[in-house]
Amino acid sequence: MDALENNTVPSTPLNRRPIMKRNSQGLKQRPSHDTEREFGGTLGALCIPVLLPLTVMFLIGASRSPEASLLQWPPALPSTDQLWDPLAPVLLLGWISLHALLYVLPLGKLSEGLVLRNGTRLKYPINGFHSLCISGVLLMLLLGLGAPLGSLFELLLPLAACAIAGSYLFSLYLYIRSFWVPSHALALGGNTGNPLYDFFIGRELNPRIGNFDLKYFCELRPGLIGWVVINLGMLMKEVELRGSPSLAMILVNSFQLLYVADALWNEEAVLTTMDIVHDGFGFMLVFGDLAWVPFTYGMQAAFLVVHPQALSSLGAAAIIALNGVGYYVFRKSNSQKNQFRRDPTHPSVARLETIATATGKRLLVSGWWGLVRHPNYLGDLLMALAWSLPCGFSHLLPYFYVIYFAVLLIHREDRDERQCRAKYGLAWDTYCQRVPYRIFPYVY
Repeated sequence: MDALENNTVPSTPLNRRPIMKRNSQGLKQRPSHDTEREFGGTLGALCIPVLLPLTVMFLIGASRSPEASLLQWPPALPSTDQLWDPLAPVLLLGWISLHALLYVLPLGKLSEGLVLRNGTRLKYPINGFHSLCISGVLLMLLLGLGAPLGSLFELLLPLAACAIAGSYLFSLYLYIRSFWVPSHALALGGNTGNPLYDFFIGRELNPRIGNFDLKYFCELRPGLIGWVVINLGMLMKEVELRGSPSLAMILVNSFQLLYVADALWNEEAVLTTMDIVHDGFGFMLVFGDLAWVPFTYGMQAAFLVVHPQALSSLGAAAIIALNGVGYYVFRKSNSQKNQFRRDPTHPSVARLETIATATGKRLLVSGWWGLVRHPNYLGDLLMALAWSLPCGFSHLLPYFYVIYFAVLLIHREDRDERQCRAKYGLAWDTYCQRVPYRIFPYVY
């Protein structure tokens, strides 16, 4: 539920709501296995872990080819000898180890997550922005010592292959360990009894080793910051090839660095997201965090290394303006949402109009959330378009992220819609009448 309510305890999603049975005393009890399934159920759990890794490899290979075609058939996948470099696993393990160390350092503050089903709250270190800054300092030192950061361009395929293999192994570990945790620690929807589906969607909600939260760590640390490092490597490769970075490359690096820095600066807000609150930690999130994000979200930078683009000052100014508008909408709407969740009496949100619900919570129908139901998604998509525009219009590949992200957000919006309608009933119908547009005003 992307944020229309003053919500303190997560509700059970409609599409993961288990069928309730009655015991001999007539009281309702939860079955041993949940039955509702998402993402195509067993078929999706069989196909997605195969197709998405192949997609990552195809996109990297296509971005490096002269044609850079998404429509080539059969698709040109890299050969096996292109997928291995002994340096790749060393770099990957070293990077993850560095951020595991930064995670446990006594930096920042500790924050409590939402209330769990057993009535407890977990504590999380809010120090991701510290990790980004320390990583930046270390990278500058390495560059000063002459480290060939541009070599990341040649290592993209081996690094992606290692990240994918690591995602499978890590997901298998998570699936096996989930059978030794109490039932209240399992995610609703991740305990179907179907091993393939449960491996994919994730059985355990908050897997931890001591106080080290594995899902929270992967959500915002090695993959997200790794995305920025890969982008910097592409910029340095362009410097090697052409003597200086292009304006297009500088814009892509700057826009995406801003996005990552914003996410880490506002790290505490992730504790109320669907990924943390509802979803189990299985292959879907592991692969997304460690492989999909760092190796596909920055595809524009890899594209620009092989396909340089000339960008006029006027064109650059228009793209910067678009990204600025998108960022403003994204940040302001998210801040308003988070403030309303934390303290609906705060002066910045106290005068906003709301609708009462039977649950005792209230839905925002003014401010950013009276414009459309998901203004943060609108800002996200405007920024995504700004990231791709520096790559020109001669190829579709740089726009893959925009297309993918639009499909992702529409799918997530549909999940939110079904959950909220089940939870709020008539109040949600009233809200939809007041705010008829979902993401794009007067369009959708």
